[in-house]
Amino acid sequence: MFVRHTRFAAPALAVLGGILLASTAVAQTIQVSPTEQVIVAPTAPPPPRVETIPPPTGSETSALYWRPGHWEWNGANWAWAAGQYVQRPAPQAVWQPGHWVEQPTGGYVWVEGHWQG
Repeated sequence: MFVRHTRFAAPALAVLGGILLASTAVAQTIQVSPTEQVIVAPTAPPPPRVETIPPPTGSETSALYWRPGHWEWNGANWAWAAGQYVQRPAPQAVWQPGHWVEQPTGGYVWVEGHWQG
């Protein structure tokens, strides 16, 4: 009976060790240019948080746009970047939100949001 338990202990420890190693995923940093780096997150971000949008403050509220929050990869964990009001560059400008794109080779890359129009 003792030998039987010992025989299964080694594979169980190996599997557990693999799970622990797999759970400590880290980001990859890719140098795109001398001034730009791209961080590749190892896993998909969590679902977006529901944000309560506060009323804008100031006199030029029509020129403000609520840019929703999003998840950021900080190199070790996901961190929520809260939404905020930003100045619309032109009255007809439309915000194209940033998003995470799964890479064919693995990982996720953030595509920054931008104004269009």
